[in-house]
Amino acid sequence: MPPLPPENDGASPSSPPSGKAGKRAARLVGSSLAGVIELFGFHPVDTVAKRLMNEPGQIRVPGAPMSVSVDAYSRVIFRDAHASSSALVKYTSLFPGLSFAAGYKIAQRVYKFGGQPVVTDAITRRYQGAVGSVVGDSRAKPLLHACAGALIGVGEIVLLPLDVLKIKSQNNPDALRGRGLVSILRQESLRGLYRGAGWTAARNAPGSFSLFGASALVKELVFGLERYNDATFAQNFVASVAGGVASITVASPLDVIKTRLQTRDFGSTVTGGQLLRDLIRHEGPSAFFKGLVPKLLVVGPKLVFSFTIAQHTIATLERWFEASSDSA
Repeated sequence: MPPLPPENDGASPSSPPSGKAGKRAARLVGSSLAGVIELFGFHPVDTVAKRLMNEPGQIRVPGAPMSVSVDAYSRVIFRDAHASSSALVKYTSLFPGLSFAAGYKIAQRVYKFGGQPVVTDAITRRYQGAVGSVVGDSRAKPLLHACAGALIGVGEIVLLPLDVLKIKSQNNPDALRGRGLVSILRQESLRGLYRGAGWTAARNAPGSFSLFGASALVKELVFGLERYNDATFAQNFVASVAGGVASITVASPLDVIKTRLQTRDFGSTVTGGQLLRDLIRHEGPSAFFKGLVPKLLVVGPKLVFSFTIAQHTIATLERWFEASSDSA
């Protein structure tokens, strides 16, 4: 008697992943898509923001004609391409370090937008009851989302070497000229590549806490969503705007220090503390928010766009995998 074929368990090689596998696939695809779109759509914007933050002096001359201020900003933003009459030359000058940016941005978005839901699930299972008894059930979920974001933000320093190389290529290209990634990794110490790790963690924790916390708070209290995955595209967009504005504003002071520290040559011995003291002494406390308005206007849309794409894509794919699993 020939052996009976194995029973069909409802899955086939072409069946979509389900359960935990489906969630992992949805988070990977959604966060990767957000990273790719953000990279090619907003890299010039990121370069502009980094160059404005890194400029130590006052860019706009008080009392000077508008044309003088425009020329001053052009020199800071376009660097060597400032004198060119070609708009294309000026535009392409905003794409330094694209290879480093690609590695960093896609890895960062996969880690951050794909990893935060994983951490949220873990701490929710363990602490939701205790947190809810203290702050109330309506605030427990947003708070847990925020805490998961802060933890993810601190862990993001693992990707710091790629961020350092991206920022140097945008602000100090001479430090990398004629050197590939392998050459840099071979010649430079890990200490140099992880320059500003403490300041980065200090910036990321409150920034990511605000990003995910404000977004969750809007979904919970404004839209009254019991399941955040049920948010429409418009609701995800509004929640992302709240999270993006809160994150950029809260993280701005430490972001200025981080950017200036990472822009310096690899061999620089200047510490974040020294930069902090010099900034307060020579530029005043308002320098902590230098570039905040340009960041809100140009970096804000980038963060809001990618966060919206990631949230909506992940939620849509998770619902699709769930429906496919239920019908199998």
